Amino acid sequence: MPKKVPKVAASLRKAKVSQFKAKDIFRASGLSLLGMSNLHVEKDRQKIVKGTPLSPLLLVSAPELGTVIIADGYHRLCAVYGFNEVALIPCKIA
Repeated sequence: MPKKVPKVAASLRKAKVSQFKAKDIFRASGLSLLGMSNLHVEKDRQKIVKGTPLSPLLLVSAPELGTVIIADGYHRLCAVYGFNEVALIPCKIA
């Protein structure tokens, strides 16, 4: 796996931003929702309330695992989901 990291990182840098629904990202990742009491989730919720744009999620397709790996943005995803589970979230996917 460590040998794949530079290639995946390069793919993410080049990837165009696309959008997926929060609920679909959770389903594809197999992860559970963090509680709203989580400090990082709360910080991102405050940004959403203030209208501050959040960075796109970085996702890595892992068909060999049957999942999508959230390389960056798990807390942001949880914060958005807490407001609207069908919200479209900007993502880069490799």
